[in-house]
Amino acid sequence: MIRAVALGVAGMLLMAAASPGDTERNRAVIGDFARLFYAEKDVRRAFMTYVAPDYIQHNPGIADGRDAAIAALEPMFSKPGAAFDIKRIIVDGDYAVIHLHGRGDPASAGGAVADIYRLKDGRIVEHWDVLQPMPTTAANPHPMF
Repeated sequence: MIRAVALGVAGMLLMAAASPGDTERNRAVIGDFARLFYAEKDVRRAFMTYVAPDYIQHNPGIADGRDAAIAALEPMFSKPGAAFDIKRIIVDGDYAVIHLHGRGDPASAGGAVADIYRLKDGRIVEHWDVLQPMPTTAANPHPMF
């Protein structure tokens, strides 16, 4: 399953037919979006600034549209103690991946998250996510991040 997801992400990144300038512009957009959304937890400002109104959402728990995403995500991000620690950001053409450790509350181990975004004309237009709970034990000694 994980290999299939990785191959799917790799395929999307390879299909990105954007110029190097698009990658740099999108890197700036995603960087500031990540700062606002994950670090400052200002969901509304991040989405109103960088997300298209007709945003396509592939997470089955959230409806399409920028306003639906704001309504679903603001309560989660405003919880006391919620933390979203970005580990890496990868941008290639019109696709970006933000890999992070997310915790809804400080008592929780949280999970590893890969948020995948597609951009068009410098705006986020589509989102997928892959969520993996932090295990209590592991079959190998490698860290999640």
